Amino acid sequence: MRYFIERFIEILYDIPRWLRPGLGVKRWLLFVMAGVTLIGLGIAVVLIDLYRTDTSDPALLTFLSYASLRFLPRLVRAFIFGGLGVGLIVYGMYKLNRSLLRPFLRPGSDMVDTLTDYQRRNRGPRVVAIGGGHGLSTLLRGLKAHTRNLTAVVTVADDGGSSGKLRESYGILPPGDIRNCLAALSNDETMMTQLFQYRFSGSNELEGHSFGNLFITALADITGSFENAVVESGRVLSVNGRVFPATLHDVKLVASLELPHSVNQVRVEGESKIPAMAGRVRRVWLEPDDAPVFPPVIKAILGAEVIVVGPGSLYTSLLPNLLVPDLLASLRATRAIKIYICNIATQEGETDSFNVFDHVRALEEHIGADVFDVILCNNNYAGKLNEASVWVRADEKTLSDERTHTTDLADPAHPWRHDSAKLAQVILNIFNQKTGPLI
Repeated sequence: MRYFIERFIEILYDIPRWLRPGLGVKRWLLFVMAGVTLIGLGIAVVLIDLYRTDTSDPALLTFLSYASLRFLPRLVRAFIFGGLGVGLIVYGMYKLNRSLLRPFLRPGSDMVDTLTDYQRRNRGPRVVAIGGGHGLSTLLRGLKAHTRNLTAVVTVADDGGSSGKLRESYGILPPGDIRNCLAALSNDETMMTQLFQYRFSGSNELEGHSFGNLFITALADITGSFENAVVESGRVLSVNGRVFPATLHDVKLVASLELPHSVNQVRVEGESKIPAMAGRVRRVWLEPDDAPVFPPVIKAILGAEVIVVGPGSLYTSLLPNLLVPDLLASLRATRAIKIYICNIATQEGETDSFNVFDHVRALEEHIGADVFDVILCNNNYAGKLNEASVWVRADEKTLSDERTHTTDLADPAHPWRHDSAKLAQVILNIFNQKTGPLI
């Protein structure tokens, strides 16, 4: 009872605020009130005729006769009052809603289409995308057109470029991949998003840094934590979804590489140094290897309907997430559909000459077998790749695996990259095939 009283008091308190000048809602409220009055008058006309009583005041009788249009048939009068009232209510509600939604409508967009699209994406499947780099951004950019229930889990092992410098100077987690994901999930990738992605040049102090990285670093200092900085950055960009670091622990990616023409293996520390070394990656791990997962990640994974790993650099973007012990345990425990998206082309220094089976085998050697329900790979090999890359083809072993799903995923303009729209649509098709289409 106390709750309802408090809510009633809040509503009464808010009424004067809605009547302030300049909001553009009072006129349409008057339209709605006039419509309700006319409908009430139409009902009164019918009731007066049915239960007519005499009055001793001739002037009042004359006024009521004209006001109720008694000289017209009863049904005509009811239709006039009721129809006009309904019309005013509908028009007033339409204009009132448009006034309230104006700040959220893009120029030239239709209100009905905007609301329809919002509700459609609001009912979309709960998707968790795990990875890093440009591959994860590409995936998110396509998925946000189908669902608002998106969670990106991003690696924090990056130690190169702007992220590496900020990590070393300020002791924060690398913001680069998180910045890319926030930009990809932005509701409207306009000037603010372009500013977030802007990279400085020509200054010794700012050379190579992106505005978004510096922004997140500043927010981490202001808010007192990296995770709060990511949340506030998402609000600035109006993102459709959430972006979480895989862990808040300061982890380092380490690899064991087999050198060319040698049986010896060398230890390489640092995500940015692994692809630069001339050698074949045999194993990667995190130091420390018991870093705790960021708790909201577990909740997102266990509550997901679809979990997507990839596309992205096999050893430096995907595995750093999956090597967080609690994250992997959650991935195994969830009932969601788990999809691995294989890269379209090989990556120099990481997956030279790899086919799809080599990618899957490398993953399973690190995290165990039978984690994924679907292995999604490209079968469009048209176009020209750069000299250092070759097509990642679906070999016989992969095609004989019942989990394998092959289709055209390539971006026509950049054949070595995934097309975000194609990729998202295929994922939604797989989800609908396994669960039935959403109503």
